[in-house]
Amino acid sequence: MTIAPDTPASFDYEQCLRNCARGDRQALQDIYRHESRYLLGVALRIVRQRQQAEDVLHDAFVAIWTKAASFDATLGSGRGWIYSVTRNLALNSVRNGAREVSVDEETAEALDAQTSMQAHHQLADAFEMHVSLGRLNDCLSRLEPARRNCILFAYVDGCSHGEIAERTQTPLGTVKAWIKRGMGSLRECMA
Repeated sequence: MTIAPDTPASFDYEQCLRNCARGDRQALQDIYRHESRYLLGVALRIVRQRQQAEDVLHDAFVAIWTKAASFDATLGSGRGWIYSVTRNLALNSVRNGAREVSVDEETAEALDAQTSMQAHHQLADAFEMHVSLGRLNDCLSRLEPARRNCILFAYVDGCSHGEIAERTQTPLGTVKAWIKRGMGSLRECMA
């Protein structure tokens, strides 16, 4: 029994992805012709709305085109990669959609008014914050440089204690002690 040339079993997805990576538009069209209806079905099962599924399919083919060079045949099949791209975009679409909430016009006006009041309070607090930051700068400058650097690495750069120890070539226990003592000194200075 021979397989017809248009069946997925005889279609060379890996070669099409390599061709896409080289800029061959025909390869992308071939993938679209072979898989678009199935990929739309995958997206539709996840997002549950036709228009949204069509948007996901469009984004998937853009991603397939732009990221084809990142496909690695040693990690899986080309067809599986194409489906993973579509599935991940559909899941992201659902996650992003869950954050959107529809509101009526009256509620929207109330939210706008609340946002305006918050902005006003933020402007009033900006002066106080500027004064506090000036004091914080002054207090930080009073710390010995090693403690100051550890605190800045931790709270500004977001480094873990282990990362700080590596950066400063200092034992982990010393870094923890410097941060603890430095924060104590900052509290006293800011009070």
